[in-house]
Amino acid sequence: MASMASASVAPAGFSYGRPPFSASEKLRRTVVVRAEAINPGIRKTEDKVVDSVVIAELNKPFTAYCRCWRSGTFPLCDGSHVKHNKATGDNVWPLLVKKQ
Repeated sequence: MASMASASVAPAGFSYGRPPFSASEKLRRTVVVRAEAINPGIRKTEDKVVDSVVIAELNKPFTAYCRCWRSGTFPLCDGSHVKHNKATGDNVWPLLVKKQ
């Protein structure tokens, strides 16, 4: 049997010593989200960077679109920017699209 030092790399789609996952096994994914500012230099002197766009034909009075990339309802804003801004010192807020 080969030692760990001389073990070869398995070809793509093949693994040594592990049968394929069964349908009953749940695959776990680990997602690491780093708390770092996503706005390195745009309008940093402002407490909140919020922009509004006015459009005549909308069904709702306004819609907030995420700009922090943390929203669970992306591309719509769910307020995740508040936690992001507190953790990173960033000042990113949503884009508001308003009905004229």
